[in-house]
Amino acid sequence: MKRDATEAAKLSDDELREQVKPGEVPTLKTIARISGLAVPTVSRALGDAPDIGNDTKKLVHRIADGIGYVPNRAGVRLRTGRTNVISLVIPAESDAMNHASKLTSSIAQQLRGTQFHLNILPSFPDEDSLRPIKYIVETRSADAVIFNMTEPEDKRVAYLLKRDFPFATHGRTNWSDQHAYYDYDNAAFMRVAIRRLATRGRKKILAILPPLNQNYAREMANGLEIESRLQTLDFRISQNVNSDKSSDEIRQWVTRRLEQSPEIDAVICTSSKAAIAAIVAIENRGLELGSDIDVYSKEVVPILKMFRKNIIVELEDIGAAGRQLAKAVVQRLRHPDLPPLQHLDTPTWDE
Repeated sequence: MKRDATEAAKLSDDELREQVKPGEVPTLKTIARISGLAVPTVSRALGDAPDIGNDTKKLVHRIADGIGYVPNRAGVRLRTGRTNVISLVIPAESDAMNHASKLTSSIAQQLRGTQFHLNILPSFPDEDSLRPIKYIVETRSADAVIFNMTEPEDKRVAYLLKRDFPFATHGRTNWSDQHAYYDYDNAAFMRVAIRRLATRGRKKILAILPPLNQNYAREMANGLEIESRLQTLDFRISQNVNSDKSSDEIRQWVTRRLEQSPEIDAVICTSSKAAIAAIVAIENRGLELGSDIDVYSKEVVPILKMFRKNIIVELEDIGAAGRQLAKAVVQRLRHPDLPPLQHLDTPTWDE
């Protein structure tokens, strides 16, 4: 007698496993047999089709998980032209406090329960940044791609727009009106930092920024210049080091700057690594943090206050970025006619 969906929903996990015949590799037909649903309905439920009810989707996913069903990616690709894979291209960095792991985790969590799976593809500083993107597009190894470290006229964005390939960026470009993105307002971050330091009586600021070819670093430099002029503060942007350099290089550079300009009374950092390196240099000079000199830093993992309580910290929510970027590419794949999802997270100055 054919089982219906109501009866299937009552099966325990053990009873579900017993429905699989010895030696049988679970397929869509297996799920259909157990659930009492048609194979096309099972397929659409696993694909999160909008015309399939939530109860049906939950039942199908529960059966699939219970019997150990694994989709045949080759078969999915042949049937639909899709891989159900989203690739995240991120720099292969060794810095343990960079945001890559948090970004990856939040994207994976957002994709959980959908038909999409996350694949990580590293990019290396000594290779063309377009190389991993071209690999994904030309091999069709993913349906969409997410990447960061954007430049104003990013060649990766130009390439993907020209080919109408789904993507979202962590960071804006000169063509942001045409694509999905999530960004942190780094100009606003810098302006807030300068205002807060001004209220503390600071007059001479040292800023350690990311590489200035990247869009978010230029935004920081712009915010720093505008607000410093308004607050009549003197500032210097590091030229020989940036926040991507090693902790030791940053520490040595800050040490030299403090020796050459002892009037420096604040250091703005854009990563936890740079902030810790700066504090080591400051304390090696015998200066007291929070009294003689301030360090103002952005961080993505709340750790700096545990290192030194007198540091001034702005937290950037990378988890929100990952969730929004995942939503953006899923929407692009499911509803390509909708406007791209775009969000700018702006820190505010509380008087």
